[in-house]
Amino acid sequence: MSAADAGSDAALGYVPVPDGFVSHSRLERVLKSGRFAVTAELNPPDSADPEDVYQAAQPLGEVADAINATDASGANCHMSSIGICALLTRAGYSPVYQISCRDRNRIAIQGDVLGAAALGVSNVLCLTGDGVGVGDQPGAKPVFDFDSLTLLRTIRTMRDQGKFLSGRKIARPPQLFLGAAENPCIPPYEWRPDRLAKKIRAGAEFIQTNYIFDIPLFENFMARARDLGLDGRAYIIAGVGPLASPRAARWMRSNVPGIHIPDPIIHRMEQAENPSDEGKKICIELIQQIREIAGVSGVHVMAYRREHLVSDIILESGVLRGRGQIRTGK
Repeated sequence: MSAADAGSDAALGYVPVPDGFVSHSRLERVLKSGRFAVTAELNPPDSADPEDVYQAAQPLGEVADAINATDASGANCHMSSIGICALLTRAGYSPVYQISCRDRNRIAIQGDVLGAAALGVSNVLCLTGDGVGVGDQPGAKPVFDFDSLTLLRTIRTMRDQGKFLSGRKIARPPQLFLGAAENPCIPPYEWRPDRLAKKIRAGAEFIQTNYIFDIPLFENFMARARDLGLDGRAYIIAGVGPLASPRAARWMRSNVPGIHIPDPIIHRMEQAENPSDEGKKICIELIQQIREIAGVSGVHVMAYRREHLVSDIILESGVLRGRGQIRTGK
């Protein structure tokens, strides 16, 4: 290789972003092509063994356009999101790097964003984060230098203007597809689309929602989002997941803010001969119903410690029909 070649963009791994795209993300390509996207959540291990990540990712990679690596969700410590993203990228998966504002200040976050981009990460989900009091180390010091809105604006500034918040130039800006979370099921319900609009104005290009179990409530949210034109400004991906048992369903409804599980679903779980199988069937039915709601661009599957179910759920739902299995990674 000549000295000139060694210094070229291609030799250094830098490839221009295609026209009309902000990243090299497969998720961005799928969404902008009009196809129904599937993302899934990888629950991080309490382990330093990379094989634990690969084993959890394998059933997700068969069907998911991108895999979310959570960032100490619930304020509990696990393998870091950026570490999981590095492993997933190395194995050929497309990760979503979740960033919580709870644990790091703006200096650390901006540095992590550059590091993640250098590792090949193309998707970022910006989160404010749960308070430390809900986790298993309540004595930890919370940071919250940013919230999700300021985090979105910061990463957009880094990407589009090539500058840190200090104004200092970035030699090679990160090429990232920006996302945010939304919860349609937190009252007052009529305010939730307005909150979504703020995140989109701040820079969110895709949205992943919390669990949706109440279809009429979600349909009302989407109707208002369409009235505001939000479905044309960002891709809305609805969160779903299989319930494990009636007890788990009741606990989630009582203890996890913003999760509304209607009584008929819990009753159906209680009456089922095999509640786990019934929870899987309910999830498949919810995906099929969500698929028909105007303005919804995909589903985000969250199966806590049950990643092995995700591939069957997606394939049986039929939302990938005509696309074939994705089959990426190890």
